[in-house]
Amino acid sequence: MLTMLEWQQKLQPDLIESLVHRYDLLRFIQISQPVGRRALGAEMNVSERILRREVDLLKEQRLLNVESSGMRLTEEGNSLLHALEPSIQALTGRAALQEQLERALNVRRVIVTSGDSDQQSWVKKEMSRACVEEMIHTLRDGDVVAVAGGTTLATLAASVFPHERLKGVTFVPARGGLGENVELQANTISAELAKQAEANYRLLHVPDQLSETAYDSLIEEPGIRELLQLIRSPRMVIHSVGDAMTMATRRSADPGKLTGLAEQHAQSEAFGYYFDQEGQIVHKERTIGLQLQDLNKDQQVITIAGGQSKARAIASYMTHRPSDLLITDEGAAKAVLQTLEEEL
Repeated sequence: MLTMLEWQQKLQPDLIESLVHRYDLLRFIQISQPVGRRALGAEMNVSERILRREVDLLKEQRLLNVESSGMRLTEEGNSLLHALEPSIQALTGRAALQEQLERALNVRRVIVTSGDSDQQSWVKKEMSRACVEEMIHTLRDGDVVAVAGGTTLATLAASVFPHERLKGVTFVPARGGLGENVELQANTISAELAKQAEANYRLLHVPDQLSETAYDSLIEEPGIRELLQLIRSPRMVIHSVGDAMTMATRRSADPGKLTGLAEQHAQSEAFGYYFDQEGQIVHKERTIGLQLQDLNKDQQVITIAGGQSKARAIASYMTHRPSDLLITDEGAAKAVLQTLEEEL
């Protein structure tokens, strides 16, 4: 016996395609609001004529409002997105991708968003939205959240918003500065997260890489020691995974170190550790901040990483230490599964 949806598809073959397309339009508006029609069309690769028709329809259904500042979802639009999400994940095959990755990577839970962040900048906002929802669901007053740096986490900082469940949270940097753009450093991202969420924060004003003498001296400073205790025992850890050679270059590694990492087939980097494709540690930087051995079952570790280009890095790091939650995109999810099949 055919289901109602299957009957509808027979009468209207493009039903699912239209449903997913309009869902994606509403989702993009939600994560970017207020957003203008031109920006929406450019990001979603939709012509002006088609977009005008779609916006008019969604407006007639009272799912969005068009204001002088741009388009915003109505309360009904937000409710519809929330209700539709499980069905959309199933219809697009992303629910199946989540289950496959959970088994393949031995991760407790995986969230796969649409798109590929290598190709579409808004996909990082969608991954960030999923992380913000997890924060609101999990965190309580007095909890500490350790946050790493990088472009993905910078997008997260711009995506959070005030919420009663976040006001009593303290955000701290997972590590010191890498000497990169200040906007991408963990200190900046922690402060921005706290500002957007109207929460609290502490900063770690030390460089990430130090000589042995400087390291031993700094960690004995009372203020640094107290802050490190906070950083190394958070309720939640949010980080990304980087390509090994890209991260080494960001740290201004000398040619000899780059050659050594290449010879050891380094694939990924997280928390100052470099891993090969089998998840073995091939190099560790002397860093001030959160260490791998600090991660334990009392913390929720969230890894956010997307884009096909990060597939090998994601597979490499997760082989070493599966996180409690992996938030990724469709492009990376498919590429990770393909990478794991090739390595069998």
